[in-house]
Amino acid sequence: MIVRIAELEIDPDRIDAYTALLAEEIEASVRLEPGVLFLFAVSVKENRNAVRVIEGYADQAAYEAHLATAHFLKYKTQTADMVTSLRLIETDPIAIEAKNPISS
Repeated sequence: MIVRIAELEIDPDRIDAYTALLAEEIEASVRLEPGVLFLFAVSVKENRNAVRVIEGYADQAAYEAHLATAHFLKYKTQTADMVTSLRLIETDPIAIEAKNPISS
């Protein structure tokens, strides 16, 4: 399993448009890609422009396939000018458990 954390900073004037595109991309990825195990997007409470995405993929091939999908490429293209910084953090999973997600 591959787990990454993406730390993004979003242009404050574009945060609503960004979060709508991110939600659309996450929904499509989880629904359409068997190798995408989970995608969780949150914003930092004191700074909603600080977005964090926790990503889980079955393996490296699933991650690479995800990057080539039409829905991911649409998200990257349409949000490119909204993202002011992006840092990807590689992790070593220790323990991962989840109940059914709560809809927002």
